[in-house]
Amino acid sequence: MLNFIYWPISAILWFWHKVVSLVLSPDSGWAWVIAIVLLTFTIRAFLVKPMLNQMRSMRKMQELQPLMAEIKKKYPKDQQKQMEETRKLQKEMGVNPIAGCLPALVQMPVFIGLFHVLRSFNRTGTGKTQLGLSVEQNRNTANYIFSPDDVQSFLDARIFGVPISSYISMPKEMYEAFKPVDFTKTDIMMVAVPLIILIVLATHFNARLSVNRQERRKAAGLQKAPANDQMAMQANMMNRMMLWFLPATIIFTGALWHIGLLFYMVSNNIWTFFQQRWIFAKIDAEEAAEIEAKKEAKRASAPLPGQRPNNPKRKGGKK
Repeated sequence: MLNFIYWPISAILWFWHKVVSLVLSPDSGWAWVIAIVLLTFTIRAFLVKPMLNQMRSMRKMQELQPLMAEIKKKYPKDQQKQMEETRKLQKEMGVNPIAGCLPALVQMPVFIGLFHVLRSFNRTGTGKTQLGLSVEQNRNTANYIFSPDDVQSFLDARIFGVPISSYISMPKEMYEAFKPVDFTKTDIMMVAVPLIILIVLATHFNARLSVNRQERRKAAGLQKAPANDQMAMQANMMNRMMLWFLPATIIFTGALWHIGLLFYMVSNNIWTFFQQRWIFAKIDAEEAAEIEAKKEAKRASAPLPGQRPNNPKRKGGKK
């Protein structure tokens, strides 16, 4: 059903594994983990420009708030007219709200695709969405772009002594796919739990960086506070979700995530850490330059000392 996602994700992972295998053994757990990290960075690199455009669009939307409020005031009972005038205003200012959603819309399918591809290296389970293959069948069945040899390489690879597609809640009967079974659930937890904690903390602090920036901008008068109590409540709720709810979901769902997927999340947060700082600095510099340009234009149009202001309304008055 989602093959249009699974095939590209598996192809990118396959490509980076082949590249890394030029340096490391292809059966090494680190070769597979580094390939997952490079897949993450590849996807995120393509999203840098859309993310930058999203931030610019969000800043322009804040500047448009007073004009949008005037539209609502002008057409209080005509929703259709409000929408038309709002779209017209957004077009004039070069704002595209839909484009701002692109980074989030892309990252979720990548997460789902990688989750499925990693899970599909071990298809010996008999539960829902599992194929119930025998150990021998599983080792000799391709996984999307990965050949049976690649599947065997992945199953035999270990990172800190555990398979890359193992996970805390994995049924013990599925351990047989990773022969020899030289690990236990405790071994998996010893690798997965520190990664989960790291992801939770990184997600929280990356969100806090964004929230703190919002507060600094409000204090500096660069961003308007919510217009009413209801909007303020909604903003606070969104911030709490970013800071606490999203990290908390990782704690409860981490037991379902493969070790490889946990490394994806760690590398994704590392990229976010540096990307946010770069984008925020760039956007703030652009905003400061625009403010300075407006001040300079205002100074240039102001009358010189001792010069009377040019007031067209007084022309034709008393002589």
